[in-house]
Amino acid sequence: MAGSMLITGAGNGFGREVALRLAERNHDVIAGVEVIAQVADLRAEAASRGANLRVEKLDVTDPGDRAKAWSWDVDVLLHNAGTAEGGAVADIPAEHLRRQFEVNTFGPVLLTQGFARAMAAKGSGRIVFMSSIAGVITDAFTGTYSASKHALEAFAEALNQELAEFGVAIATVNPGPYLTGFNDTAMERWKEWRDDPSRRMFDYENLAFPREQFDPEPVFEKTIEVLTGGTDRYRNVVPAEMESPVRSQQDAVWDRKQNDGTGTRGELVQQAYDTAPATPAD
Repeated sequence: MAGSMLITGAGNGFGREVALRLAERNHDVIAGVEVIAQVADLRAEAASRGANLRVEKLDVTDPGDRAKAWSWDVDVLLHNAGTAEGGAVADIPAEHLRRQFEVNTFGPVLLTQGFARAMAAKGSGRIVFMSSIAGVITDAFTGTYSASKHALEAFAEALNQELAEFGVAIATVNPGPYLTGFNDTAMERWKEWRDDPSRRMFDYENLAFPREQFDPEPVFEKTIEVLTGGTDRYRNVVPAEMESPVRSQQDAVWDRKQNDGTGTRGELVQQAYDTAPATPAD
């Protein structure tokens, strides 16, 4: 059995269900949630499921919360905390761009620093980053989110090399589009912008997440497999059948011309206009 585990962003989404399932299976789990209001809610659900789950307030962007967390004895760390906001690169306001990097990149990396030292001192540990296929490819209207995940992938790769001699394992989980509400909500965040709508390049009232979305069940079990050492793969794309098209999209960049598509609307841009929100995959 893996040792004690810390899961950030466990107040909702993938992290919440993974934390609950691990606790149900008698793993020693600390579920970190962003705001104090989520603590009682998650404790109540854990109790209703007969799971012994420790819930702590842990906002990864808060230096005080990060310092508090470093006092916990953690053998496996899952960086699940994240946020997404759709919008064209030319439109998204600066404060919204910065917020995605604070939550998705800077917070997790700064939290990692203290745990990396502690794990290195023990000579063992595992650090897992909940990345995304957006960490290795980019779609229209996800440039900021993808950039934050690309940066996270770079830090993970550096850590993989730097911590090898200390016995600390690094891995990423890279989900495709899953129907959790995360992607669809991201495409509504423009409603929070304090900008001049007349200057926007796109009509966000009529845009939706441009891909069909899968049932999230495989992500829960793949993440648990990675956390508990059931696989030794560094990068774990879910669903597995997306790995080939992701590789193909990465490779296609090498042959792209500067003016490819000039004067025509991009395929995924058009899909964002044509796709209904929360469209399930077949």
